[in-house]
Amino acid sequence: MLLTTASPTRISTDILNLLLPHHRTTDRAPAPAPAEAFAHQRRRIAGFVRDGAPVEFTLPGFPCKSPNPAKVLGHLPDQAERLSLRFLNTLCTEIERIHPPGARVIICSDGHVFGDLVRVPDRHIDAYADELHTLIHDLALDRLSVFDLRDVYGPLPHDVKRARVQERYAPTAEALRALVRSDDATRALYRGITRFLVEDTADFPGTRSALQRECRQRAYGVIRRSRAWGALVAEHHPHAVRLSIHPQPVGDAKFGIRLLDAPDAWTTPWHSAALRRTDGTWTLMPRERAARLGRLVDHDDRPSHFEQR
Repeated sequence: MLLTTASPTRISTDILNLLLPHHRTTDRAPAPAPAEAFAHQRRRIAGFVRDGAPVEFTLPGFPCKSPNPAKVLGHLPDQAERLSLRFLNTLCTEIERIHPPGARVIICSDGHVFGDLVRVPDRHIDAYADELHTLIHDLALDRLSVFDLRDVYGPLPHDVKRARVQERYAPTAEALRALVRSDDATRALYRGITRFLVEDTADFPGTRSALQRECRQRAYGVIRRSRAWGALVAEHHPHAVRLSIHPQPVGDAKFGIRLLDAPDAWTTPWHSAALRRTDGTWTLMPRERAARLGRLVDHDDRPSHFEQR
C-alpha cells in the first residue's frame, strides 16, 4: 500500500494506471497512452483523494439484451453480465489498496431511455434491470449500485419518462447531424450504433438497403437520447469520473473501458454470449458462433454461457 502522505496527483495517477490496461479505444498509437494523457480523469480522481472519499465512477450501460436471438441467450443477464459485474467490483477493490476509501461504480442502466428505438419491450428491460440488482446482491458486489429512470421519475409511464429526458437534455437532431459530419469520434459512434441496430433486427420485412436506411435514422435517435442520458447522469452525479462502454479517444472526458475480452472494440456483454475457452479465459461473441465452438451451460435453470469443446 502507498503511504497516505503521497500527493493526490500521485495517487490519482496510480489509480489511472489500474484502469489503463482496460482502456477501450479505436485510436491507433504505437504504445498505450500514459496516465498523464488523461488530464480530465486525473483531476476528477484527485478531487476524491483530497476529500478522503471513495472515487465515484458512473458507467452508462447494461441496458437490456439484444432482441436478436442469434446474438444472445435470452432477455435476462447471464454469465457475460456476471463476469462484467465481478470485473468492475474487483477493480474497485484494487483501487482500495492504493486509496483506502476505495471506489464505487454506479451502473447507469439506460435501457428505458431508448427501448422503443432498439425495439425491446419495456417489460424485458424491467426484468433485466431487476436481475442486475439481484446479481449485485447475491454476488456480494458491494462496490456496485444501479441507477435508472425509476430513480429519477418514479412510477411514471416509460414513454413519458423517455419524452421528458429527450425534451430536457437531448441535443437537436440538426446539431447532431452537423456533429456527425464534422467530428470523427461522433461519426464512428454513429456508424457503430447503426451497425448494432442492423445486426439486432431479426425480423425486418423489407430489403437490406431499406433496413440500413431505417437503422441510420434510428441511430440518430439513439445517440440523441444517449447524450441526454449522459447529461442527466452528470446532473445527478456531478463529480463522478465518467466511464463509457464505447471506445473513446485518449484525453476525452469519457474513459472507454473494456469489460471483457472480445475481438471487436464495440462488443458488449448485452450484445453477445460468453464463451469459456479451453485455457480457462473468457471471450464474447454472437450466440450462434459460440454454439458452434462450445456446449451450452445452464446456471440457475437458465442458459448461461458456452464451454469451448
